[in-house]
Amino acid sequence: MQETSSSGLSRSDFVHFVRAARLGVVATASPSGMPEAALVDIAISESAELIFDTPVGARKLTNIDRNDRVAVVIGWNDRISIQVEGRVRIVSNDERLDYERLYEAQLPGSRVSSSSFLVAVITPDWVRRYDATRDPAHCDHADWLPSPA
Repeated sequence: MQETSSSGLSRSDFVHFVRAARLGVVATASPSGMPEAALVDIAISESAELIFDTPVGARKLTNIDRNDRVAVVIGWNDRISIQVEGRVRIVSNDERLDYERLYEAQLPGSRVSSSSFLVAVITPDWVRRYDATRDPAHCDHADWLPSPA
């Protein structure tokens, strides 16, 4: 099956898709360079930052400390997924409270405010939607991200 490609994934379509999916697989690289992936609850800001919580001591935190580049796959049930690459940071203090509120509003009853969890925010620099419901499969990319330098 060949795939077609075009541009045109809007920020609002991206935000809507992530809010509907609510789960994503976050991939990081271990200190030895091995890939590690984890399924996480995921929220999103209006500015398209992805938000997830992670237990203090999780191996992904060691990985993020060493290398802030991550990849995320969101959605898979209906043969449509979104792939994201970007940089992740752990937030604290007032910034953490702001992201906790966003996260809790989208994922009520979460543990995001627990002191045994940290809050991570991913700023995307590459986003692609892959739609395998079409023949050939169709890809479109975020049309709102800055062009790479």
